[in-house]
Amino acid sequence: MRVLSKTGGDIVILALPGEEVRRGDYLLLEDNVLRKKLILQVYDESYMDAPSLLDDILRDEVVHASVEGIDYDPLQTASISDLVKNARLLRCKIRAGFDEAGISADIFWLPARTRSMVRRISISELASFLKGKGVRPIRIGTTWTKEPFEVDAESLDGRLTIITGKKESGKSHLAKILASNLVELGAHIFIFDLNDEYSGLSRRKDGSPSRIASKVRVLHPGGDLRFSLPYLGKRTMVSLLQHTLDLPGTSLREFLRIWDVVEDGSLSLGALKGVLDGWRGNELVKDALLSRIYSLMSTRLFSDASQNGIRVEELVSSMPEGGVFVISLAKVPSLVRRIVVELILNKLVELLEQNVVPPVFLFAEEAHLYLRETYWDDVVTRMRHFGIFTVFITNQPDAIQEGIYRQADNIFLFNFTSDTDLDTVAKASTTDSDTVRSIVKFLPQRMCLVLGKASKELPVIVQVSEADIMTLGQTKRIFQPVPNGARSAVPLVK
Repeated sequence: MRVLSKTGGDIVILALPGEEVRRGDYLLLEDNVLRKKLILQVYDESYMDAPSLLDDILRDEVVHASVEGIDYDPLQTASISDLVKNARLLRCKIRAGFDEAGISADIFWLPARTRSMVRRISISELASFLKGKGVRPIRIGTTWTKEPFEVDAESLDGRLTIITGKKESGKSHLAKILASNLVELGAHIFIFDLNDEYSGLSRRKDGSPSRIASKVRVLHPGGDLRFSLPYLGKRTMVSLLQHTLDLPGTSLREFLRIWDVVEDGSLSLGALKGVLDGWRGNELVKDALLSRIYSLMSTRLFSDASQNGIRVEELVSSMPEGGVFVISLAKVPSLVRRIVVELILNKLVELLEQNVVPPVFLFAEEAHLYLRETYWDDVVTRMRHFGIFTVFITNQPDAIQEGIYRQADNIFLFNFTSDTDLDTVAKASTTDSDTVRSIVKFLPQRMCLVLGKASKELPVIVQVSEADIMTLGQTKRIFQPVPNGARSAVPLVK
């Protein structure tokens, strides 16, 4: 391989047949005179388009099609001609520079065409150039060349992570691998599960208990997930009414007055309704408050004053060595879903501010269905300082605001074929748009492009491994698969 041209941060490499290089691979360019090196990544490849080559290919095809005979090549030039015709142009991005002192910010020097050596390097060799390796590796898959690929748990800790791609590309599968490994390392994770698939973390594929079976608890809204109003407090209820139920400011002020009256006694939704029934004031305000209270009562998320609801801090303390708390949202209405998300978020923030619970991971599965600017803005900008480290999983990248992408520390990009989705991700990703558009569109199932801290700021293509846990979440089908080579018989209608 030889350097052909360089423009800014792009370098074009000439590769002959037999030099196996594909999109996403890394190359090492060395100039031994300057004693400098460049790390390049191939993002696209094509054949040489010289007019003379095209003429030769056309001439050969016409001759072979019109003349029958024996090929005679006394000078044996055919093999050389084939090499030239099959030569490829590798378009590469400069990812890093190195000199005698180590990693260098100087990547805009011009390598010599004749004396520069270019060769493909493995991910393990690439890692040897980089520093800052963590001590808690999580293996998520393999590279093109079947090398194991690991991300450090430290690269996810304190970070914002986005996993996105079209449906059935493998997003949730990767999220389960990350969650199960983080729990084993002692992390606490809250998961908003919209498809009832994360309960499988407690079981292996054969149905036996998994390694983290004792650390998994599934909570069902309206069942074992209910809250008492005294525990939630005024702050959380005000946020719920304002952000989720869109209660106007005038009605909200009256609610605060009524809360103060009831708080001295037995605080519950029934008690609030009882006060409102006998309350004399603006009828519009009264109707607005009653309608919200009826809506909250219908969710069955709130326990009576005589009952004890769930307490988040007790959940966390019950699993001191790490645990995953799966909030099952598959069989609940959208209103209940939004209320649950609002309550959990607000309560976690409150407890973290008071240092009652340790930092936690928050996995937002199908985030586009409840991603709202009101509270997720805080998750991204402020809550990481308190200790909530969010992982968004979605197949609709445009549902995530560009500001969230800008603050993302890690992005796992699965396949997208829609140009609109590719444009959204390319504009906001942590790497150049050429790489995203050229590589992501052709990724097969369960293969992703890893960007950010998890890959040491170098984009890496990874084939996500099979998991030993029961991943669930498979598509339900009318027609079941049949064994290879067999055909499903269709009876004739008489």
